[in-house]
Amino acid sequence: MGGETCGEMGFGASLKKLSNSWKKIEMSVNDAISKSKVGKFFKLEARKTCFTREIRAGTATFLTMVYIITVNATIIADSGGTCLMADCTVPANQTAASPDCMLKPNLGYDNCVSKTKSDLVVATILSAMIGSFAMGVLANLPLGLAPGMGPNAYLAYNLVGFHGSGSISYQTALAVVLIEGCAFLAISTLGVRAKIARLMPKPVRLACGAGIGLFIAFVGLQIHQGVGLIGPDRTTLVTISACAKIDPISNTCVGGKMRSPTFWLAMVGFLMTCYGLMKEIKGSMIYGISFITLVSWIRGTSFTIFPKTPLGDTNYNYFKKVVDFHKIESTFGVISFSHFNRPEVWIALVTLLYVDVLATTGTLYTMAEIGGFLDDKGSFEGEYLAYIVDASSTIVGSALGVSPVATYVESSAGIKEGGRTGLTAVVIAFYFFLSLFFTPLLTSVPPWAIGPSLVIVGVMMMKVVKDINWENIKEAVPAFVTMSIMPLTYSIANGIIGGIGVYIALSLYDLMLGFIKWVNKMRKIVIKEQNQVSNGVESMVEII
Repeated sequence: MGGETCGEMGFGASLKKLSNSWKKIEMSVNDAISKSKVGKFFKLEARKTCFTREIRAGTATFLTMVYIITVNATIIADSGGTCLMADCTVPANQTAASPDCMLKPNLGYDNCVSKTKSDLVVATILSAMIGSFAMGVLANLPLGLAPGMGPNAYLAYNLVGFHGSGSISYQTALAVVLIEGCAFLAISTLGVRAKIARLMPKPVRLACGAGIGLFIAFVGLQIHQGVGLIGPDRTTLVTISACAKIDPISNTCVGGKMRSPTFWLAMVGFLMTCYGLMKEIKGSMIYGISFITLVSWIRGTSFTIFPKTPLGDTNYNYFKKVVDFHKIESTFGVISFSHFNRPEVWIALVTLLYVDVLATTGTLYTMAEIGGFLDDKGSFEGEYLAYIVDASSTIVGSALGVSPVATYVESSAGIKEGGRTGLTAVVIAFYFFLSLFFTPLLTSVPPWAIGPSLVIVGVMMMKVVKDINWENIKEAVPAFVTMSIMPLTYSIANGIIGGIGVYIALSLYDLMLGFIKWVNKMRKIVIKEQNQVSNGVESMVEII
């Protein structure tokens, strides 16, 4: 569970060029900490790791998952949060704002959403910091936690809807997340998590990850939430866009397609990220986001996030603070159980619970396998507490105003760097803590900087399709239905329900055939018993 010794590995290839005296200092520090109470608590020597390696591993994991701060805040802010029609600016020629003011550019409502996004940035950081720290201290595993990709899109676009256009309010959606977290905690405490995970048909379970990946990529390609490549069309529903300008009322393309400066800037960042991932450069995703963001901060350009408008001026003035501790004002503790007893609420609860159980189970076992933590029985040290921490973090996240918190697959970056203990997770939590003081910068990341990372996350989530048996129609069709329905209906729940429904329908033949065989078997047994009774009676008659 560790490979090389700490002295052999040092800080890495870049530090091998340093003097031998520095290496001796490094080794002495590692030895001192390994033998200290901290080292013994995290079992550094037992897991064949050291202090400096754990720091490097935590840094690698943080760099690969820090994108979630702005990505998660941007996605959930698209729901509008607690913003209402009352926050809209009333036009000069009207006495009241129209109901569609939340779906069109409106200074008052846009300001409210901007403040909500700032709240969500802090909420995302806090939930990731608390979850990662708890995972390190309690479970002693090198895993980073943060609001999960997939559930956040489900909450924002399926439940609450874009700017509150869905069937459930933001406050009620957080209540669903709270109940889901409590249910997951109970399931984890009682140890029935694995049994529930096995209830879902295997092809549907495998297809869920790919379907959610397609859904996230679809969001990242759209005009409002991503790079702007895909836009609405009255005839074909969707079409290629990347327009130089979009009419805010009709959403029609103005100025020609594929002429959007922000789209082409996003493509440059997308290719940068892809090249980085090809070369296995740690933090490639954040480098791509950072490049697009830095260029977009330049005012006076066609791709700036700070146009010379009232809203642009307000955002730019806040951005210039650089360092600022933002206090959550609109998302903390707004959970509401009003209108809770509705069919869509219970469907959402079951969907989130299933996705959480399956995603957490798969991620934890994958990370344990990569780190070499699994024993002969398929379990690993800290497994029970890891599920407890994951579920408890979701409860904390719901109170802060974010979607379910999950263990991140990006933790594999730190594990590959040599992280083997919870000290890696504590380092991750420390980096998230530092992020709290740079809210003005983090809230100024544009959607076209986030879009490429969403597409890449979608690509990564497609890996599971190789495990689907495409030669078996009974498995292939439900898997395809699950994957295709999620992005096409803009609903993760619809995909899961559709996949399970088709699987059950295709299983009816086997079930009926099995039932007929069972009936025939029972019939033969009954006939045999009857014959035995008849023979017994005849024998008795002959004796008499």
